[in-house]
Amino acid sequence: MVEDLHPDAATMVKRQQRVQRLLPDRSVRGFRWITRLGAMFRDAPPVAQVADRTIPGPDGEMPIRVYRPEGEKPFPTVVFFHGGGFVSGDLESHDALCRYLTRESECVVVSVEYRLAPEHPFPAAVEDAIAATEWAADHTDALGGTGDLAVAGDSAGGNLAAVAALAARDRGGPDIDYQVLLYPGIGTREDQQSVREHSGLVLSQADLEWFSDCYFGSEITRQNPYADPTRACDHSGLPPATVLTAEFDPLRDGGVAYAEQLRDAGVEVRHVDYEGMIHGFVSMTDTIGRATEAIEDVAGDLRVALGSA
Repeated sequence: MVEDLHPDAATMVKRQQRVQRLLPDRSVRGFRWITRLGAMFRDAPPVAQVADRTIPGPDGEMPIRVYRPEGEKPFPTVVFFHGGGFVSGDLESHDALCRYLTRESECVVVSVEYRLAPEHPFPAAVEDAIAATEWAADHTDALGGTGDLAVAGDSAGGNLAAVAALAARDRGGPDIDYQVLLYPGIGTREDQQSVREHSGLVLSQADLEWFSDCYFGSEITRQNPYADPTRACDHSGLPPATVLTAEFDPLRDGGVAYAEQLRDAGVEVRHVDYEGMIHGFVSMTDTIGRATEAIEDVAGDLRVALGSA
């Protein structure tokens, strides 16, 4: 199976498999350690300004990191949610990705460190995502923003970006102009072809079940559209979207299904499936050359949609 991957992706899979041998048992501590280890080797391209701060959250102060591109003019705002199975990830794990996205999209990027499972299961991360999106919309002037707003995220963060857009529609605001969903953790089913065929390439079926147990807790919870937006009865009126999937990702079919649901509901969608790629590849700028290509791709959509082009 590895031999079918793009050479850069194959190198990354082999590297990860060596690391995982050090942690044969699934644990919260182990997954968080692997995430931090991966972030240590990623380059961090410069941007005009990076500022850490906290904002009011549903359960106290919530850390965010604000990235600003070069230039003095107001810029559109992108609220970004990191991946990590709802269990790992933080501001540091996706620092390089957010820097690249800031530079290429010419947007202010607000990276959100939401509460993690299993200490904080659903709906804690959703509540934080909604609160951060509302805060960004209410503080356009402080962010140096134009008022144009997008949500974005990868993997679990792609789920949260989609949920933030869904909640904004349901609750009458804030107005979200675009959503970028990078191999989102949406609509995943154990019997899907992508799960069966690509289990073990970065993510295994057992990993997915473990993350699900940590975050959702029960199958009943997974029926909630704010846990899995594919469960929503109506997808009309949602913001236009870019949905990016990877050919050898167990989550691929769920992302494809959501793109189809949005399109069927009359939402403008651009779906791109990256051949030869694996789950998480956009963050792997140190190893996978197509990572920066993908960032440039979605950044172009943001520039056009938000008026920064």
